Amino acid sequence: MSSIFHSASTTISMRIANCLHRHQLSAALVRPYLPGLLLVAMISAVVVSLGRFSWLTEHGLGVLSLAIFAGIATGNTTAIAGAPQSAQGIRFSKHHLLRLGIVLYGFRLNFQDLADVGISGFLIDSLVLSTTFGLSIFLGMKLLGLDKNTAILIGAGSSICGAAAIMATENVVSAKPEEVSVAISTVVMFGMMATLLYPLLYHWNLSLHLVSVRAEFFGVFVGSTVHDVAQVVAVAHAAGEKAEHAAIVVKMGRVMMLAPFLFLLSLTLSKKRVPSDQSVMTHQKPVQIISVPWFAFVFVLMVAINSILTIPKHWLNVIQQVDMCLLAMAMVALGLSTNLSMIRKAGSKPLLLGGALFVWLMAGGMMINQVVSYLF
Repeated sequence: MSSIFHSASTTISMRIANCLHRHQLSAALVRPYLPGLLLVAMISAVVVSLGRFSWLTEHGLGVLSLAIFAGIATGNTTAIAGAPQSAQGIRFSKHHLLRLGIVLYGFRLNFQDLADVGISGFLIDSLVLSTTFGLSIFLGMKLLGLDKNTAILIGAGSSICGAAAIMATENVVSAKPEEVSVAISTVVMFGMMATLLYPLLYHWNLSLHLVSVRAEFFGVFVGSTVHDVAQVVAVAHAAGEKAEHAAIVVKMGRVMMLAPFLFLLSLTLSKKRVPSDQSVMTHQKPVQIISVPWFAFVFVLMVAINSILTIPKHWLNVIQQVDMCLLAMAMVALGLSTNLSMIRKAGSKPLLLGGALFVWLMAGGMMINQVVSYLF
């Protein structure tokens, strides 16, 4: 009997010891990330609270825009962000929380809503995206002499969905924090200019009748050319409910193009990774390695789930709030890891590129909208 009791007690003791060891191991793995995660979370909480002020959103300063600026301000005025113990948590937020946030962003979209736009909306979105991104590569690299990553990031943000597209594209091109921050700052600045100019243009057109005065036409124009989702809502709201609905649906169509855009970009940027001496020895063609952004496909899967299943509105609101917090944390982390002195070294060229794309989105985007609306 005593031997049985001894055997049982020994087994229990070993299991308790193993459990404690696992908990200690887990704590040891998590502990290095906590300081940085707590710092990012605290700043993000303040930013999300500020994002509820209507004045800020009406002027194009959404949560994501505020987050990057708050991170940059904190990272460049305090020594907290540069502390070694914060580095791992900031890095984790910048990479992993971002990808999770992009995935959850899919629950904002619905295939059925996008179908309401029809072929014309899809064609407008495709033409605006491809021409704007192509113009960014040509002007940025050929004329202005910018590095490839900066031209790609500014082009992605201008042609798709602002800061969110830049953050997603950053994973494909492996851009430096300074390059990402330059691109986001440029796109946010011209997106804010759009929130000021577009409503004025709409009201001027009501009296001048230069183009169609229909609210739906203006909404499609806004959704296909304004940078960020929040800025689209702010601009279209000034023209009424019909314009706002059309703008949001068309803008969601542009956002949906993020996944195929990332895949095609990854395919284009794929490198030959087999060493040259090995290729010569084996007389084989180098293998093309494609860096596929897995989160982009999961993003599309989330859109499909949201389209097929009837998810309660309460849960959708919760998912969207969590998603906004994750994206805000990723943006704060990017700002914390950004050195303003490196941005200043970029000079005026990114601003010139962003300005040129802004003019193209207004003038070229209007031309594309008019031609497509005439044909369809």
